[in-house]
Amino acid sequence: MQFSAHQIATLVNGSLEGNPDVMVEQLAKIEEAKAGSLSFLSNPKYEQYLYTTEASIVIVNHDLKLDKPVVSTLIRVKNAYSAFSMLLEVYNKMRLDKTGIENPVFIHPTARIGKNVYIGAFTYIDKDVVIQDNCKIYPHVYIGENVKIGNDTTLFPGVSVYFDCVIGERVIIHSGTVIGSDGFGFAPQDDGTYNKISQIGNVIIENDVEIGANTVIDRATMGSTVIRQGVKLDNLIQVAHNVEIGKNTVIAAQSGISGSTKIGENAVVGGQVGIVGHISIANGSQIQAQSGVNRTIADSGKKWSGSPAAPYNAQMRSQVVYSRLPELERRLEELEQLLLTKELSK
Repeated sequence: MQFSAHQIATLVNGSLEGNPDVMVEQLAKIEEAKAGSLSFLSNPKYEQYLYTTEASIVIVNHDLKLDKPVVSTLIRVKNAYSAFSMLLEVYNKMRLDKTGIENPVFIHPTARIGKNVYIGAFTYIDKDVVIQDNCKIYPHVYIGENVKIGNDTTLFPGVSVYFDCVIGERVIIHSGTVIGSDGFGFAPQDDGTYNKISQIGNVIIENDVEIGANTVIDRATMGSTVIRQGVKLDNLIQVAHNVEIGKNTVIAAQSGISGSTKIGENAVVGGQVGIVGHISIANGSQIQAQSGVNRTIADSGKKWSGSPAAPYNAQMRSQVVYSRLPELERRLEELEQLLLTKELSK
């Protein structure tokens, strides 16, 4: 795909300085760009590269003052970072713009497929599935019986969606993720064995959710595991049965949320956080990476850290004390020795 400087300037509502007909076919960082590349400059720390880059076109801010001549064609905009981000989105949509049904695939006769849908090879779509308009189902995806998928949703290669699950509109699910696997439910028996508890609920994923690669969201024992609108989940996250994650909450990689826990809206959960089951976490909570949350957090908008998690400021003070423990131990031993010496000298 090739674009001229004039086309790009029109798209980002920018003003041109240089050759309006110069063409680009790829995007690149300004310090690495070659001829035929489009780049941008927003951080002043990288301004030095503007005078040495081989990029054919560079997007810059309106107020940038040049210290030296520039070889690249410049496109000046109000916010170079935002403009380039918009171009990245456009470029990515064009790359992923696929339609049609490849072969071989299996689509049950009772499945309903909407308009402008792409279904990749080796995909399996079970009975009574509904896939609405403009969805993209990449190769090797499994979609179980009675699954509902809303408009403009994308399932990347190797995603598995178990029976009865519901996925909303504009959802993105990355490769290897499993939606609706059994929750971890087993009943201990008198002889020390465990009997499996059937998991008959489902998973509901609302609109505008993005789920990273190799994440697992378990179906509910009864009822639903619910991922609310706008939630963003990183790679390698475990969401257990009957969990509910509130709107616009963000959770980083390798975190685990135990069964029946409810996380509020607009929370931020760092990487490798462990959260026990059957608790609630208030709206706007921020939990530092590698923390362990073992009780309900009732106060909204607070920061938490450590294992077990405690208020962030208290945890920071505690870390200072922990770092001083060897010195405090040495001073205590010296004090004990001094007291012992005085006692013996009496």
